[in-house]
Amino acid sequence: MTTVDFKTLPELLVNAVANFGDKEGYRYFDHQQAQWVSVTWKEFHARVMRWRKAFAAMGLQRGDRVSMLLVNSLDALTFDQAALANALVPVPLHSIDTPDSSAYILSDSGSKFLVTTTRARWNAIAATTSSDISGIQQVVFTTEDEEGMSGNTPYCSAESWLQKAADFPEENLPAGPNETDLAAIIYTSGTTGRPKGVMLTHKAILSNVLDTHDRYPLLADDVTLSYLPLSHSFERTATYYNSILCGTTLVFSRGVMSLMDDFRDARPTKMCSVPRVFEQYFTKLQVQIANSDEEHKRIAQGVLDAGWRQFARRNDIAVEEGFTAEEDQAFLDEHFEAVARPILDMFGGRLERVIIGGAALNYSVAKFFCALGINTTQGYGLTEYCPIISISHCEGNHPETVGLPIRNCEVRAGENDELQVRGPSVMSGYWNKPKETAETFTADGWLKTGDQVDLSDGGRVRIKGRIKEILVTSTGEKIYPVDLEFAIQEDHIFDQVMIVGEARPYITALVVVNETLFTQLCEEVGVDPKAENVNGIRDLRARLVKRIRHAAKHFPQYGVPRNIYILREHWTSENGLLTPTMKMRRRQILERFADEIESLYAAPTKR
Repeated sequence: MTTVDFKTLPELLVNAVANFGDKEGYRYFDHQQAQWVSVTWKEFHARVMRWRKAFAAMGLQRGDRVSMLLVNSLDALTFDQAALANALVPVPLHSIDTPDSSAYILSDSGSKFLVTTTRARWNAIAATTSSDISGIQQVVFTTEDEEGMSGNTPYCSAESWLQKAADFPEENLPAGPNETDLAAIIYTSGTTGRPKGVMLTHKAILSNVLDTHDRYPLLADDVTLSYLPLSHSFERTATYYNSILCGTTLVFSRGVMSLMDDFRDARPTKMCSVPRVFEQYFTKLQVQIANSDEEHKRIAQGVLDAGWRQFARRNDIAVEEGFTAEEDQAFLDEHFEAVARPILDMFGGRLERVIIGGAALNYSVAKFFCALGINTTQGYGLTEYCPIISISHCEGNHPETVGLPIRNCEVRAGENDELQVRGPSVMSGYWNKPKETAETFTADGWLKTGDQVDLSDGGRVRIKGRIKEILVTSTGEKIYPVDLEFAIQEDHIFDQVMIVGEARPYITALVVVNETLFTQLCEEVGVDPKAENVNGIRDLRARLVKRIRHAAKHFPQYGVPRNIYILREHWTSENGLLTPTMKMRRRQILERFADEIESLYAAPTKR
């Protein structure tokens, strides 16, 4: 079966079993046995068949919605493949969502089934009163052997549920889906208001998988590490479905906090990520280099500069004058291994390509890793397009852009430079929301992304920022916060930055500081770094504002923050200030730090 023969997603697994049956398909860490476990494609398919029988034994009909609230795991993928093969509609829930949000999605989607980890998770959802979840006919737990009733809803362990259907005749399994059937309802992160369910067909997702593979080809010999949530379409398309298409081994990470150990154990060759993770590694490595002796700093900077120039030459990017390719290569031949090898070994020693999506990647971070030989390419998309719209080639990679549109996807700049797209991967609409669906499309049928775009770099897509995120001060000045935030983060003392100033007389910023570098600054100023009221220490804040002004020196004066509020606790998805893909929840941050922001405008400032 060639790729052009595929009509629905279950056909990918049929093809993988036929061509790679005894090869390792998945690898996960068994915490009870404290060891990694490998699963072949044939073994995975056998697991899927057990779940298919259990779904069929419940009497679920094609088109019924079934939900999953799991971290990345073999169970999560087994659930998805079995549901798809039975022509059911998977509804992946975000594993870090609140019980109230999970209950809303279960209710809104009309789900009849839920698989999750523990009874405690289900109890928390069942206890909510804001959404009616009485339509759930069965709840299954993957890590607990519990059985009983929660109101009128039965629950049991996954193994018990599967065992009850062990004798279900395989020939009685339902027919598979059609290409126009729904293959998922994926709920947006909900940075503002309730999330909306994006309806995606088999045809739309499969088209995106194939077009993504054209730009990001995995090989059967590749190993990819998966840590991004499978409740989001970026990881589902570029990693999960793409790896089935290619027979690639997918290793489930033990979580963000264990990524360094997972890199060492899995030794991935390719992976998808969000900017935050590589920005954190970049900051740590910059601190290490800064704290080394002068000779090492000189050589390390020389390797990074020469490595970037060589990368730029290969990718048709302007190169600073004064250095020849031969001189740069000679310097790299002498020093590259000593500088780069310890860094590359942090990522397992074989990582050759990373696709960054979910948010824009800081240019300095991209330059750093590209200079070291990890081709860091950006992708861009929306859940409403399954999701990938553009992705950088390995060749012609311009890190300031998110690459060229994928095959079959048309792009244009509409009113106010809004990026608009059309193609076979466009959603069918928002579940039960015809008004919102209509508002998302132009009169001539193009999907409105809500992002401002620059298409002047040979057709490559450069995202300037969210239209709704443009700040307009009370004096009428317009500020694009993302570019300014990135510029400020070029000073590594600032781990996270959010610009503030909508309808205000001037721009300020909330800054989350790097603890190591902030401690060093405090010692220079003669301040106790553990002091509770660091924001009350005028000299300390003045030094940070001065550093911000230097980092933002190329921005208009009216766009440079005049005042800042120093924060020590990082914004995370766990504390509700980042989305599951680590984008800033700007509204929530504004609400959380409303008093702190008010203090910035109450305090006297100098222009």
